[in-house]
Formats: sequence, C-alpha cells, structure tokens
Amino acid sequence: MRPVFVTGTDTDAGKTFCSEALIHALQSLQQSCRVLKPVAAGAAPVALNNEQSQLRNDDALRLLAATGAAISPLTYQQANPFCFAPAIAPHIAAQQVHQRVSVEALLRHYNELPHDADWCIVEGAGGWLVPLNENQSLADFVQALGAPVVLVVGMKLGCLNHALLTVADIERRGLQLSGWIANTTQAVAMSNYAENLATLQQRIAAPLLAEVPFHSQANPAAVAARFDLSSWVNS
Repeated sequence: MRPVFVTGTDTDAGKTFCSEALIHALQSLQQSCRVLKPVAAGAAPVALNNEQSQLRNDDALRLLAATGAAISPLTYQQANPFCFAPAIAPHIAAQQVHQRVSVEALLRHYNELPHDADWCIVEGAGGWLVPLNENQSLADFVQALGAPVVLVVGMKLGCLNHALLTVADIERRGLQLSGWIANTTQAVAMSNYAENLATLQQRIAAPLLAEVPFHSQANPAAVAARFDLSSWVNS
C-alpha cells in the first residue's frame, strides 16, 4: 500500500474535495484506495446502535464514502483515529480534552492498518505545518512516514506565497512533491488567474495534476476526469 499525503495552502484550500476526486481518479484506473484523516478538529457526536455516541468528522466521512467502504465504528476509527469536537487547531483541541497527538502514535496507527489496498490517501488538517503538539507538526509525521505529497493550492489572492513556502519546506525535508492541484475556491475566479497559474507552473517543478473549477455543487467523481495520474500507476 502506497501512502500519498494531501496537504493544502490553508484551511479552506479544498483538500477534501480534491482528495475525493483523486480517489475516484485512481479507481478509474482500477486502483483501490484506503483513506486516513489522522487528525480532525470539528466533529459532531453520532449515535451508534448500542446507544453510545462517537464523534465523527464530515471530511473523514466524505473520504470513506469516496472509497465505497461501509462506514462502521471500526472503519471510521481506522480512518480517523484522533477526532475532536471544536473546529480549532488540533493540538489545542487535544489539550482541551487532555489528549496528546504525536508523530509516533500516528505512525503506529498507520502501520497497524490493513495494507489491503493499492493506495492510502492521507489527508492533512489545515496547512502543511499545523502543530500536533508542543514540538511536532503534521509535516513531521509525513517525513517519518516518507510519503510523497500532493499540494492543493487554493487559487486566491496570496496563494503564490503560501504555495511556494509550502513547496520549499516539503523539499527542505527531502520529501517528494508528486504533484499539485490548482483548485478554484470561489464562484468568481481570482483576478489574473491565468497569470498566477503560469507563475506557479514556472516555479513548481512538480507536475500540475489538475485544474479544479469552483465546486459548490460539483461531483468529485466527475472532476476526477480532469486528473492525469497515469505516471503514478505506471511507476
């Protein structure tokens, strides 16, 4: 099972929608996928059959649904081991309930997953350097995992700086940037979209995997046709 970590230029860059589309694109190439949302902050309790409740995060549920997996307490816990109710920075949410998320715990969880798929799409929380605890970040987990990275660039004012800083740190850590996605995050495209896209293409060596249009009502399965992942499957 090959892990791929999906990060974004910021919290609302569109990681989940693009991850869903990525899963559908891989499935169209007869590739099976597992998903992992290691840490999620922003969840609601859902009643289970035994009248207990479990916190569930909408992004994690969407990722699971994209794979076609049946959602059960076990499959949810495998997909999202650390889930917190408030929609705040994960390390702060963990502190509020006296928990500690660590690189070691996340790595152990990944290694204990059934490695029964071709790919594991691992979606981050927020941006690249979101803290896990007082010393570690999600980027440290990706580095320990050794996973290649896909960067979702939310195409809006400020994205050039955010994208290039993120790429610089990915490369500084010796990680592979497998590609990036230009995701339009607003109904009206950013001013000078084409020029901004060209600047990113000029400065980011990794391939542009897809341009994703604004998707308030879009179907990620339909958007998957925009992705060119043939080099992934054939490598």
